[in-house]
Amino acid sequence: MRTHLCGELNQELAGHSVTLCGWVHARRDLGGLIFLSLRDRAGLVQVVVEPDSPAFAEAEKLRNEYCVRVRGEVRERPESQWNDDMATGRIELVALEVELLNASAPLPLLMTEEDGEEIRLKYRYLDLRRPRMQHNMRIRAALNRAIRQHLDGTGFAEFETPILTRATPEGARDYLVPSRVHGGQFYALPQSPQLFKQLLMMAGMDRYYQIARCFRDEDLRADRQPEFTQLDLEMSFVEEQDVQDLAEELIRAVFQDVLDVSLTAPFPRLSWREAMERYGSDKPDLRLPLSLVSVDEHVAHVDFKVFAGPAQTEGQRVAALRLPAAASLSRKQIDGYTEFVGRYGARGLAWIKVNDAAAGLAGLQSPIAKFLDAAAWDGIRTATGAEDGDLLLFGAGDWLVTSTFMGHLLVKAGHELGLANCDWAPLWVTDFPMFEWDADADRYLAMHHPFTAPREDDAQALRADPGGSVSRGYDMVLNGAEIGGGSIRIHRQDMQQAVFDLLGIGSDEAQDKFGFLLEALRYGCPPHGGIAFGLDRIAALMAGEESIRDVIAFPKTTTAQCLLTDAPSAVPETAMDELGIALKPRG
Repeated sequence: MRTHLCGELNQELAGHSVTLCGWVHARRDLGGLIFLSLRDRAGLVQVVVEPDSPAFAEAEKLRNEYCVRVRGEVRERPESQWNDDMATGRIELVALEVELLNASAPLPLLMTEEDGEEIRLKYRYLDLRRPRMQHNMRIRAALNRAIRQHLDGTGFAEFETPILTRATPEGARDYLVPSRVHGGQFYALPQSPQLFKQLLMMAGMDRYYQIARCFRDEDLRADRQPEFTQLDLEMSFVEEQDVQDLAEELIRAVFQDVLDVSLTAPFPRLSWREAMERYGSDKPDLRLPLSLVSVDEHVAHVDFKVFAGPAQTEGQRVAALRLPAAASLSRKQIDGYTEFVGRYGARGLAWIKVNDAAAGLAGLQSPIAKFLDAAAWDGIRTATGAEDGDLLLFGAGDWLVTSTFMGHLLVKAGHELGLANCDWAPLWVTDFPMFEWDADADRYLAMHHPFTAPREDDAQALRADPGGSVSRGYDMVLNGAEIGGGSIRIHRQDMQQAVFDLLGIGSDEAQDKFGFLLEALRYGCPPHGGIAFGLDRIAALMAGEESIRDVIAFPKTTTAQCLLTDAPSAVPETAMDELGIALKPRG
């Protein structure tokens, strides 16, 4: 039906006859001369329909989003009419024939950035026609293609793993599928292919990857989806560095291929403890030249219990954040920061405006200056590097809570002040705690997942001090977002059983849920490890989008609904009867 794509036309085709197919992006009738902006997947081109053209009568009928075919001759525009904002802005197509392929009803949305998300998702097939969304979807396709090209050339094989599997111990998060054949029993949709990829390593497949669909039925946050896509990798006979080197090489290759961006090599590395201490986050945004500083030793002696108490108490801290040249912020803005950190457990936020750093306490403007002495200020000034015109913000209390709320403040203030100094800042975060204590549940939880290996190679040593154990896990972080997480896996049955025990997964439950894994570990399982990347998040970063919904063709809302198909929905009683299922009221 067509000889070329709209966005491919250029000056070299001037004088050539071409046929295009696409949608009317815009139409202007200048009283005897009609201009059409024709759009397809490759871009836009201007079509001119002159009054003596046999196509003029048909062109008069066209409206936005009409689907048409146009035959004409490519003509170079006069230099004064070049439009360098368009790839085709130096040529136009003089129409000789216009064929209406399909008219469009009046549009239910504006097809602009003014459309709200609800209407965009309801009419997603129209929203996806917009150049921005076409661009996003093609970035995602290029990402998948680049991944496969790279991994296929490094000894990996792509395998599929089951979608219908069994429920996990965190079964409340599983999507359940009733079995018609096995009445009263259910499959679960996988939250990840974790166990199957480990079994592939036990089977000797050595290097596996899969672009896998995963499912999680949980309370959604703004940037989570009930179904999502991840790249899964697993390798046999490897240490942490082997997996990290390969994953880093992959991400650099993909960014070079898709965006022509060269990421730094090698990626910086931070331990979990260091990341939390310096940035208050296990996914720090290193584009911001800001960091937290502990000033405990400088304020432990002052007559200000808010500082002195945490400074003198093990497991607590007083953290300072220096915002350069921010002393001009108003009291209202600082109060806004105080309200912000309160959402993350802060009881307050102390501040100092540094008007004259060399003048000592007399050069400070702050409600807490009266509690400090010269030694305290000298120590704070040296530790933070404070200079004239800076604003210092302080948080105090439990080490993890304080680190976390100050970390959120660092990111918020840093971006609001426009301090980001580069476009891309990747890093590795390593040496995570093996477990975290859940006081409400009165038990340990796995920081990564129950199949992550600890540094200890002795199950009894792990049982003796689980709280002090460090895992062999690692995360890849980019611009403040975790884009990948992995670990060296447990490959011995005794160690896997010990971890299950510490997580409160008793022998009977472990055998019921993971008996096949424990059995497989008995038969010469090789040391192995891997990583999984969140492709939705990577695609969003590449496309410059805040929300992953803008790089997913047909996403769900934040309440896990598909507005396009009106899912989830009720099913007929006959289907329920065949499955042997009856609904009962909640609560």
